Amino acid sequence: MRYTTQFLLSAMAAEQFPEPSVPEIAFLGRSNVGKSSLLNALVGEKAAKVSSTPGRTRAINFFALLDASNRRQLVFADLPGYGYAKISKSISAGWPAFIEPYLAIRSTLKLCICLVDSNVPAQQSDRQLIDWLRAAGREFAVVATKIDRLSGNERTRNLLALKKGLELDEVLPISAKTDYGMKELWSRIEGAG
Repeated sequence: MRYTTQFLLSAMAAEQFPEPSVPEIAFLGRSNVGKSSLLNALVGEKAAKVSSTPGRTRAINFFALLDASNRRQLVFADLPGYGYAKISKSISAGWPAFIEPYLAIRSTLKLCICLVDSNVPAQQSDRQLIDWLRAAGREFAVVATKIDRLSGNERTRNLLALKKGLELDEVLPISAKTDYGMKELWSRIEGAG
């Protein structure tokens, strides 16, 4: 199905979240992993702001995906990136106040898309996120971004290393640039809704 995208709001507190109504898909990952680029590639338009400076997203940004009749079908939630050293401690210290409640208790959250960089070995912060989602009983999928930057042998080697390092059976390779893996990701997203 083809959607149009509408920015809903930015939230830095649980009371600012949109009213729960349709299935929500959360996008999580380290700063500079390509969350905004992936969101834009999925919806086919420039919905999320892409920055060359990591750590620009400071709130949860909510985007409605509308069908041909302008009815809301899904909501994408773009969460702030983690693991970037230059983000102010006072800013990142406030994140648990709204990110953890969103991930823990949001009734309409159906799938968490965890992004990892296919060019970077599994990181402790990624492992912590996946462990937290498992403990919380959240459905999640791990996607390896920027797969277009790797040769076939590098791709195979890096994906195996990520699976092993993150203790996963599956990592979905994705390229926002070439659309590699997008059909598979859409299948997971729409299957979760």
